[in-house]
Amino acid sequence: MIVKIAVAVVGGLLGWVYMRIKPPPPKICGSPGGPPITSPRVRLDDGRHLSYREWGISKDEAKHKIIIIHGFDSSKDLKLPISQELFKELQIYVVSYDRAGYGESDPFPKRTVKSEAFDVQELADKLQIGPKFYVIGLSMGAYAVWSCLKYIPHRLSGVSLVVPFVNYWWPCLPADLAKESFEQLLVQDRWTFRVALYAPWLFHWWMNQKLFPSLSMMAGRMDIFSEPDLEFLKSLPPSPDGNQEKTRQQGVYESLYRDIMAGYGKWEFDPFDLSNPWPDNSGAAHIWQGYEDKIIPYKVNRFLSEKLPFVRYHEIPGKGHFLAFDSSLCEEIFRTLVVG
Repeated sequence: MIVKIAVAVVGGLLGWVYMRIKPPPPKICGSPGGPPITSPRVRLDDGRHLSYREWGISKDEAKHKIIIIHGFDSSKDLKLPISQELFKELQIYVVSYDRAGYGESDPFPKRTVKSEAFDVQELADKLQIGPKFYVIGLSMGAYAVWSCLKYIPHRLSGVSLVVPFVNYWWPCLPADLAKESFEQLLVQDRWTFRVALYAPWLFHWWMNQKLFPSLSMMAGRMDIFSEPDLEFLKSLPPSPDGNQEKTRQQGVYESLYRDIMAGYGKWEFDPFDLSNPWPDNSGAAHIWQGYEDKIIPYKVNRFLSEKLPFVRYHEIPGKGHFLAFDSSLCEEIFRTLVVG
């Protein structure tokens, strides 16, 4: 009898643990009870769909085609302060898309840094934007740009990594630099990124448990932002437009959590493994970094720029993580990418 009771207790405990660490099923767009499909989508070869938005001038008239990759907790509907007049002047067509699990793009349980590059390539092919294109990655979306540089360099006319994500476990980083930069983060963020790397199977539990604080950005902590960023946030309209709710509508696990686990997980390559995609100097990789950015430490991106000869580094004094939303800098990012 005692053995049976013990087995029942252990079984019940294991079941409780399993339910705590098991992520909820996604609410897939277009499925019964799921969110509606309201945007154009392409169907990938594996059956998934990517939702996209086209802006700028017509792709048939454009000289330059740019794919924009959004950051963490964002979507294809990000609003960059760039005018239609500039698009016409520079002859630019732009397509932005919801990364896997975000917005109206189908979740991808096998999502990795590597898979992000092939999503970009397939999107370009399905939309028939041509054999070569530019890529801009914002913040967390920049890890997809690193992936493009590794896996589809022959498709790239040039890239811009804007306030780009860094992985503190890249082997190329000197130990003292990685340690110094990592320790600038809040303790709760350090633990969140460690769980994403070493115990991704626990990540859902970690982000929802109440014993310890998890990711500061999702907890609404404002001390992670620099003064320039706080000033930007104060300038935003007080009423939300509903985009954030739409961004997470298929489930926070499929959008935000998988994003963190892919970016801070074990990579298939290191930035120092990259070869120069433009040995003839026909293109470049531009890194745009705010000196006052407290979310992305400038020293890591400065180091990478010094070591990778095809990278051009733009460090902006007095600007933080939201530098792309400064109208003059946003124009400079686009102009520098396509004109040089």
